[in-house]
Amino acid sequence: MGCTPDASLNARAWALANRQRGTIARRQLMALGFTRRAIEHRIARGKLHPVGHGVYVVGRRELTREGGWMAAILACGEGALLSHRSAGALYGITEERRGVTEVSVPRRGKRTRPGIKVHNRPGLRVVDIGTLHGIPVTSPVQTMLDLATVLGPYGLERTVNEADKREVIDPETLRMALDARVGEPGVRRLRSLLDRDTFLLSDSDLELLFRPIAAAAGLPRPLTKDWVNGFEVDFHWPGLGLVVETDGWRYHRTPAVQRRDAIRDQTHTAAGLTTLRFSHWQVKYDPGHVQAILAATATHLPRPSR
Repeated sequence: MGCTPDASLNARAWALANRQRGTIARRQLMALGFTRRAIEHRIARGKLHPVGHGVYVVGRRELTREGGWMAAILACGEGALLSHRSAGALYGITEERRGVTEVSVPRRGKRTRPGIKVHNRPGLRVVDIGTLHGIPVTSPVQTMLDLATVLGPYGLERTVNEADKREVIDPETLRMALDARVGEPGVRRLRSLLDRDTFLLSDSDLELLFRPIAAAAGLPRPLTKDWVNGFEVDFHWPGLGLVVETDGWRYHRTPAVQRRDAIRDQTHTAAGLTTLRFSHWQVKYDPGHVQAILAATATHLPRPSR
């Protein structure tokens, strides 16, 4: 025996709700063939539980965090998607404002919803839109741009770090994406942060700048690009047991890079060496800090016998 039309309707509605974290919109039910009377009947019987403007939880009253995000998206109409702090929370890179879900819609208007901050975004492009765990959300690049407009300096830096650590987007990819979006909100702040922390010197410039800093710290002339414990290091003082590594990128993009650097440092430490790391930006623009750290470290190092 085939299923009844009513059972078929229910099955399709429940299947859609399952894909939407247990939520469904009134307009979706009507598009499936439900009448207003059928919807009200299911509300009365506890099959549908209203959770917002024209949005229901199916089968139970409880709403997960992801279900709450989907309910907010559905309440804002076609094309709506999670953005700003809420998108950051979905990606796991920042916290959202308590009691507020931020949603972007691809049109202009004055639509308001309780507990939802609506951003009118008619200029959103296809490349700015994505999904994560089945939830419509702004792309990683667009999310970072949006967060740059609402977070303070330290919050934004933490978010860039978290995005890198969680492999949402690495700083190099983000920085390159900004070149195609000059003039957009958030670009200037992100470029300022990333240009400081993704600053890269050539080997010859790095050596030219670093040697006088080391000399001013009271250190003798180091070996450069020396092989130590099976690794090529930037600067090495064999008689002092000191290794200095410099990173063009402050952020380490992948677990493989992090593991490699950890193994390198662990190997040097096990061999009794002291390892320091500085960014290229510090060497170029904050030499006083580099000199102070080198000088303080040198006081604890064994001096070579004469």
